[in-house]
Amino acid sequence: MEGVKRGTGYLSLTMVVVVLMCAAVVMVPGVSATRWTVGANMGWTTNVNYTTWAKDKHFYNGDWLFFVYDRNQMNVLEVNKTDYETCNSDHPLHNWTTGAGRDVIPLNVTRHYYIISGKGFCFGGMKLDILVENPPPPPSSPLNNTNSSPRLISRGKIVLPMVFAIGAVWDTFLRFW
Repeated sequence: MEGVKRGTGYLSLTMVVVVLMCAAVVMVPGVSATRWTVGANMGWTTNVNYTTWAKDKHFYNGDWLFFVYDRNQMNVLEVNKTDYETCNSDHPLHNWTTGAGRDVIPLNVTRHYYIISGKGFCFGGMKLDILVENPPPPPSSPLNNTNSSPRLISRGKIVLPMVFAIGAVWDTFLRFW
């Protein structure tokens, strides 16, 4: 009889821990990074005005720039402001070209990013200047935020699978306990 009491106490403690974990997951604010396809449908190519493409967008710390281009002709180089303005690709800060024509730049520092394509394409307009900022703070009250749907949807993409995973672990625990 004493073993049953210890088992019940352990089961109650485990249940409390699981409930607290679920509560912590639900309380985590919804954060969603954006993967920006540079140039949208046109990609990273000539005859696209990347200044116009970027002007109405907000780039935040944690976002990604995704470059799609002809890997045999173009590249993706990060340069300083002077080299950006003069289209000098001789000394890039970082060569993001992987050779696949599908390159990603993580925007993980709040600063200006100056991106060009070397091999002469920069002179044809293949250059991008963006400012990465910290994301705005979450709204203080969900009731005052009329545009909270995307945030809740992105939060659901994380929370629901975690709840199901915790439930599966809990179910397995109960079956073998």
